Amino acid sequence: MKNVYDVIVIGAGPAGMASALTAREKGSSVLIIEREDRPGGILNQCIHDGFGLVKFNEKLTGPEYADRYVRWIDEAGIEILTSTFLLELIKDEDEFRMKLVSAEKGVFSLRGKAVVVSTGCRERSDRQIFIHGDRPAGIFTAGQAQAFINRMGYMPGRRAVILGSGDIGLIMARRLTLEGAEVEGVYEIQSRPSGLQRNISQCLNDFSIPLHLGRTVSRVIGKGRIEAVEVVSVDERMNPVKGTEAIVPCDCLILSVGLIPEIDILKDLPVVKDGKTGGIVTDDRMESPQVPGLFSCGNAHHVYDLVDYVSESGEIAGSAASEFAREAAI
Repeated sequence: MKNVYDVIVIGAGPAGMASALTAREKGSSVLIIEREDRPGGILNQCIHDGFGLVKFNEKLTGPEYADRYVRWIDEAGIEILTSTFLLELIKDEDEFRMKLVSAEKGVFSLRGKAVVVSTGCRERSDRQIFIHGDRPAGIFTAGQAQAFINRMGYMPGRRAVILGSGDIGLIMARRLTLEGAEVEGVYEIQSRPSGLQRNISQCLNDFSIPLHLGRTVSRVIGKGRIEAVEVVSVDERMNPVKGTEAIVPCDCLILSVGLIPEIDILKDLPVVKDGKTGGIVTDDRMESPQVPGLFSCGNAHHVYDLVDYVSESGEIAGSAASEFAREAAI
């Protein structure tokens, strides 16, 4: 491993791997930093199909989609540091300096001419949407529930309520049903579902799982373990309608209430945050106008519906990052 690279990519999900491959194809030296123990990102737990329809004209599962990029990364000889965490990222004159830590190397430093941020996104929690009640066991984000079932073989519960009609929540409604759980219903505060129509059809309609629009969870009931939730209708201003409260027994609440680009690592850089997307403001090359040489792509830039478009954004960022590094060397 070198100390200085043309392009350093933070995150080995579909966007990060696509950007690394594109930068390498253009002749740049590339290193990928990944905090998980293997590349692939969220795709590693998405065992349902539907990936790659645009990119490969095939219907792949998440791991199958990721595996193609992992093999290409290996064939290209691109270095990946897994189980490695980024502690600090700063811009020092004409290069980036970063401090990292891993069990294998301890704390160490690296430098890069250009940096691509492809750190993905995180899910909103129950506290971020102000659900009242204590914090009993049994409250999960949809991604957490997906990881428990698909990667660890654990069931989050046997009687579920799903809040939010995002795609992961819809897919988990089907997954829980297939594993023998009873899904009491999907509750969506908006007047229309937020997930793709194909997931409404394949994940809810095909399994007779009810979708309740204009209703939300207002309270969690239970001490040591969740026992029920209170649901309520809302008006056009999203205010609870008094008298519409109902108690729904359940032993787990699955939250699919939105995703937020995970860009906390950029706190020491003078980037501008986009108030609508939650990511940073960039130009059409995915570069920050305030920090030349810093690029953002994938769900770290803004949340995409399809992983195929995540990969395409990575290719744009990787190409531009390689060009920036090449010009910086002149």
